[in-house]
Amino acid sequence: MRDLKIPEQRHPEKAHRPDNAQPRKPKWIRVKAPTGEGYNATKKIMRDNKLVTVCEEAGCPNAGECWSRGHATMMIMGEICTRGCTFCNIATGKPSDLDAFEPGRVAEAVKKLSLNHVVITSVDRDDLADGGAEHFAQTIRAVRHRSPKTTIEVLTPDFLKCAPEVLEVVVEAKPDVFNHNLETVPGFYPSVRPGARYFHSLRLLQRVKELDPSIFTKSGIMVGLGEDKQGVQQVMDDMRAADIDFLTIGQYLQPTPKHHGVDRFVTPDEFKAYETAAYGKGFLMVSATPLTRSSYLAGDDFAKLQAARNEKFGVN
Repeated sequence: MRDLKIPEQRHPEKAHRPDNAQPRKPKWIRVKAPTGEGYNATKKIMRDNKLVTVCEEAGCPNAGECWSRGHATMMIMGEICTRGCTFCNIATGKPSDLDAFEPGRVAEAVKKLSLNHVVITSVDRDDLADGGAEHFAQTIRAVRHRSPKTTIEVLTPDFLKCAPEVLEVVVEAKPDVFNHNLETVPGFYPSVRPGARYFHSLRLLQRVKELDPSIFTKSGIMVGLGEDKQGVQQVMDDMRAADIDFLTIGQYLQPTPKHHGVDRFVTPDEFKAYETAAYGKGFLMVSATPLTRSSYLAGDDFAKLQAARNEKFGVN
């Protein structure tokens, strides 16, 4: 991968301080509280199968809409993360041992929800030699066995402290989409994603394509942390250099006053401009809106992604 100069970014001085009051959200960010029969039915299936969802743990603003449609992002390997990213509301600490029966329970929930597309993610598990790669693979295989027509998207950690070969374990299980989020511009990694390395994450996604070109690769970033447009454009170029197919861009929302502060709310027009620029750089699929999240409408987007690849290569 080519050498890149990382431009200086404007770091908000108020970030990650207990007295950092959360600013009032503009009207384009506000969503209705989760409710309804569909939402409750999805919640019951998650509880009955003792499953954790990133929708709840990360406080996703789209949880009500997605759960009402029977869609939930499964979070495997527990609810305690070994990292302490300043944007994330998932608890940090010492995780419990892996649950050998969890892949089967995920597969059962996918079957009961009749999902056409499922997203499976996890906390970071730096305590495990393989970072949880085999557990991901077992979950993919379990879902394939119970729901062979369901397409599978994984949103993985970076496997930073593992041998390079562990990535092959996940790829060989053949998810339809391999997602790993870069989260922010490179200059913000020390303050926003201190346990990760920007170029390692890029190389991870590039390596997936080298191992299996048929797998779609996907990555996303948050905006509103204090980054500038030049930094976002650089991330787009870096992603395309790594042959990433699908880009998501969403507004960062501060989970609590103790987390990294919101520098500003990016307008819908600015998101549209990012989308236009990204398509111009060659992404097959782009989702760039204030409420965009990695898993939001993932099934609908997967169908569009397939159609875009077929059109690009002239497949009927």
